[in-house]
Amino acid sequence: MAARFRGNPFASLFVRSRREQYLADYVIRECSRGRSLDEVLDDPYIRNRTSAEPRSSLLDRPEVVAAVGENALEELRMVVAAMK
Repeated sequence: MAARFRGNPFASLFVRSRREQYLADYVIRECSRGRSLDEVLDDPYIRNRTSAEPRSSLLDRPEVVAAVGENALEELRMVVAAMK
């Protein structure tokens, strides 16, 4: 008997886990509060739930990179404003 697929049979290959989504949401939320990426990745919430490889894979997510970049940009704006 042939297996039946609903939709794209390869879709599950590109699905991210809920755990990874929760971690990404946490990093985005904390970075948007002004915390540095180093601080956030050193939180017990992150360290207790991941090893080094999953932590680094968080940086493959565009939304995490955008949040970290926005935080860095805001820090640079504050430095430039203080120089005036």
